Amino acid sequence: MFGGKKMIQEVASVETIIGKNTEFKGTITSQGTVRVDGKLEGELISSGDVVVGETGVIQAQIKAKNLTVAGEVRGNVDIADRLDLLATAKLFGDIKIKILTIEEGAVFKGASEMKHPEAGLQVSQVAATKKD
Repeated sequence: MFGGKKMIQEVASVETIIGKNTEFKGTITSQGTVRVDGKLEGELISSGDVVVGETGVIQAQIKAKNLTVAGEVRGNVDIADRLDLLATAKLFGDIKIKILTIEEGAVFKGASEMKHPEAGLQVSQVAATKKD
């Protein structure tokens, strides 16, 4: 779950936090880990990881190395490596990813393009909403 040991370790290395009672409109560019527990509207670009907490709501385009979602994301995402949708996650938008995990209970609605790790091949498919 989101409060697990892995996530606690990630929190220690977070460089930027949008707190629970914070709203931000605009573009965030970061080279480190960004955690969103509040509201973000615009664009988020990180060469590191992005974590969306259970109270986080993002209406933005996201480009990052890895993305973990426990809250809500509305917008297209382009993730270099791994996208994890935890049980409380809601993602509405198209995704480009290498690795995708969706826990039972998560909601994903959009198209997915999976970057194949070998020979630069890509596989595309349309994904339906996943609910428990």
